[in-house]
Amino acid sequence: MSQRPLLSIVAPCYNEEENVDELYERIKTALAGLTKYEFEMIFIDNHSEDGTVARLKRLAASDPMVKIIVNTRNFGHIRSPYYGILQSRGVATIYLASDLQDPPEMIPEFIRYWEEGYKLVMATKPISKGATLMHVLRKAYYRFLDGISDISLVRDATGFGLYDRKILDLVRQIGDPYPFLRGLICELGYEIKILPFNQPRRLRGI
Repeated sequence: MSQRPLLSIVAPCYNEEENVDELYERIKTALAGLTKYEFEMIFIDNHSEDGTVARLKRLAASDPMVKIIVNTRNFGHIRSPYYGILQSRGVATIYLASDLQDPPEMIPEFIRYWEEGYKLVMATKPISKGATLMHVLRKAYYRFLDGISDISLVRDATGFGLYDRKILDLVRQIGDPYPFLRGLICELGYEIKILPFNQPRRLRGI
């Protein structure tokens, strides 16, 4: 049995059949030089209506690193990813969306700052090449939440980032059935390393 530390990667999916193969390949490429770690790659499918699950099953059959969770119904865009994160077993967990707007190429940088001692490394998207109106509305919404909250949220964060197991163990103890993860992690009070990036436009899928 390998003595190398395990790191987890969690990617939620919903109707991403056109993206999951490329996501898998880009993650594998990003991990290629990180030989001192073992990895598990968890895809959680939120009851997709296209061929996403079939593609994920092919990936899992060919690579033991890949694990899949297939929801029996759509549990929503908050609970499904959160459940996937809680199933991770690594000493740290990296979360990214399956639509390729969260660049897997940032994973080694997340790990580097985690190795320096940060328990949380969060990517933020002050600039997005996606739908302009949606980006503006999201920024306004989270600034509103920040204004009425007792804690300061990480602006322009999507959840894309690295979470140390110590952080996730604390979140597990909270047991919130409908969690706002970005708020929970800020409330814990740990220093957060923030890495801005330019979010690319979604090229395939909706």
